[in-house]
Amino acid sequence: MYLRGVMNQQGQPGSAIEETLRVVGDRWSILLVRAGLRGIRRFDDFCDDLGIARPVLTERLRRLVKFGIFERVRYQDKPVRYEYRLTEAGLALSPALVALVRWSEEYSQEVSSETTLVHAPCGTELEQAFWCRSCQTTFGPHAVKGVGVNDES
Repeated sequence: MYLRGVMNQQGQPGSAIEETLRVVGDRWSILLVRAGLRGIRRFDDFCDDLGIARPVLTERLRRLVKFGIFERVRYQDKPVRYEYRLTEAGLALSPALVALVRWSEEYSQEVSSETTLVHAPCGTELEQAFWCRSCQTTFGPHAVKGVGVNDES
């Protein structure tokens, strides 16, 4: 959808992970997505929250808008000002960020958990798992295998 046409260094379509990392794999882009998930929308608020230089922020937001991660929405006419809202594609990155937080909490010696992620309606702490529609069950990463489009299962 949004990433179609992103090419690898050899000019060929990359794998799904390569394509995604080309769009959000740098330090600032993934932190912008995290900030967007926390409700930050305005340029100056991104600057304040992340401590990012204005020219770097301008370039990253332009790029993330180009790839459909954020949309630029006018919120003021005089002077003209815009805010940046996550699109469905941007919101869909949420489980990946949760996985990165969980990994860091489990394996990093340098990081302490700053936030507990909870289900907003009931306040229960979240668990992250895979879901099989067919079996109607959750499972862990050891039960996952990759099947190519041309492979038979």
